[in-house]
Amino acid sequence: MSYPEWLDLNAVWFVLVGVLFTGYALLDGFDLGVGALHLFTRTDEHRRLMLNAIGPVWDGNEVWLVTGGGALFAAFPVVYATVFSGFYLAFVLLLVALIFRAVAIEFRSKQPMRWWRQMWDVGFAGGSLLSSFLIGVTMGNIAWGCRLTGGASLRAAFWVCCIRTPCCWG
Repeated sequence: MSYPEWLDLNAVWFVLVGVLFTGYALLDGFDLGVGALHLFTRTDEHRRLMLNAIGPVWDGNEVWLVTGGGALFAAFPVVYATVFSGFYLAFVLLLVALIFRAVAIEFRSKQPMRWWRQMWDVGFAGGSLLSSFLIGVTMGNIAWGCRLTGGASLRAAFWVCCIRTPCCWG
């Protein structure tokens, strides 16, 4: 059996990495949406229902992101290094926001006090909104196109990207 000429290992890995990141975007988008709407519900009972809706799957969805990052590192280490060097601040803030979301979900129900739950509700919503914003900024910048300098170094100005349309300065 002969394979098409374009079907080599690079193409297979490219499709695999794309499927992993798309799976994360689709599946964790539901969780991020619940977090963004979390503070707009009026009662604690509705907030618990929202958390129970994502409870069985929220941590499993982030496995898609970790696996996609690992596959990108394994298949295309230069791309991985280039993207992470250019968007280092965005990815560190994304990691902090995702960790804070997970901690807020777990700690919310540990104490019955109202102020305790409100504090973690704000943390969950803030982490979800920040995660959505950072993923959007990063993907928007990648879609817009950023300049590469010598040595496959990405020149991106993250804070300028959030304010102005042209994302990269070169």
